[in-house]
Amino acid sequence: MEVEGSIKASQRARELLSAVRQRGLPLVHVQHISTRPGATFFLPETDGVKIHEQVQPLEQEVIIQKNYPNSFRDTGLLAYLQGEQIKRVVVCGMMTHMCVDATTRAAFDYGFECLVAEDACAAITLIHKGQSIPAQHVHLAFLAALNNVYAKVLNTDEIISQLAA
Repeated sequence: MEVEGSIKASQRARELLSAVRQRGLPLVHVQHISTRPGATFFLPETDGVKIHEQVQPLEQEVIIQKNYPNSFRDTGLLAYLQGEQIKRVVVCGMMTHMCVDATTRAAFDYGFECLVAEDACAAITLIHKGQSIPAQHVHLAFLAALNNVYAKVLNTDEIISQLAA
């Protein structure tokens, strides 16, 4: 599935990943593998489930595999974060209106302080009742809905500055 703006978003995610690594902060890569009957993407043993080359995990980094948009559902993510006594999470990735949204809302519900890297995620154009909603509008609408209640929505540079603090 092609996500509009995904290359630029993955480059920003790579910058964020580099900053996290330089600071020695814990990080988790989440890999989506669909097990839903009739799924057409994120299928097991296809290129679509591979983590993008821009954000490849290092050998020692944690990878959590998920089967749903919410990265906490039926995974070990919550236990890992709690075990590491992590209180704040930074979320980025594909897609803003699905996995980023679902994961951020769940993280907030579990009591985490959430930061969303607005320029390190992207969306697709959606169709609803015959109307086309451009990807950029979808992206901005979901970020606006998350901002101030569920998360602080910031750009990558702003998040990197906060990581230094």
